[in-house]
Amino acid sequence: MARSILLLLLLAATSPASDPGRVVESVLPALAYGPSCWSSLDLHNLGDRVVTVEVEAHRASGALVPLVGHPGVVFTLNPGQSISHRLEIQEETGDAWVKVREQVPSQRLWPVVAVSGTSECAIHNQLRTTAREVAYPTRNPWFSDDVSEIPSNVISVVNTSECAAKVSLCYSAGNLYSLPGKTLAPICSQSFEVQMPPFGARQFPVARDGNSYFSLKTDGSAIVLQMLHPLATGVKIYTVDSTIKFQQ
Repeated sequence: MARSILLLLLLAATSPASDPGRVVESVLPALAYGPSCWSSLDLHNLGDRVVTVEVEAHRASGALVPLVGHPGVVFTLNPGQSISHRLEIQEETGDAWVKVREQVPSQRLWPVVAVSGTSECAIHNQLRTTAREVAYPTRNPWFSDDVSEIPSNVISVVNTSECAAKVSLCYSAGNLYSLPGKTLAPICSQSFEVQMPPFGARQFPVARDGNSYFSLKTDGSAIVLQMLHPLATGVKIYTVDSTIKFQQ
């Protein structure tokens, strides 16, 4: 009898119910859209098993949008399969973004879907293409540094949460002040506080009226930051600057 009970316990411990799956989320921000710009989402199943992914695409305002030629949000990818889709956006809408959820059926398995994207703009009869990189949301990320050598850069901010978030901006000439017991802080020549709607996206320039120092602080549970720099002088299409590190 005791042996039978032990066998049942071992079977229960190794059954699928005791090995729950999980969801792995990836965010693809800064997808350019406008009269002469468009972007695509690329998914590639690198594994040897069928994978289910959910694709949640948003305008910069936070509103959901479908993918061209695909009415739903669920995709099934066979082993080795690759797909590419554009967001169904016709008008100028700023930067869109996409959240991809991969369903991993077991704790013993790992994610196998490679997520990437590209933005393309037709400029002066030339097609400019730049890659988009996956990012992952964190709580209250921030940036603070001298920006005199990157005055054309912008920071892409995405609120991936269903709750509103806040962004605080400080443009400074580099002057500092201190209070007793506290570290030096910049004197802001211009400062702004911006409310981010649920699932909203915005871009903020690091330079404004000749400032040399810039800081950006966020208040939100799931925020993505990316530093972007122009692909070429005078061209408003940006590529990701991976050398910039954000603090958490």
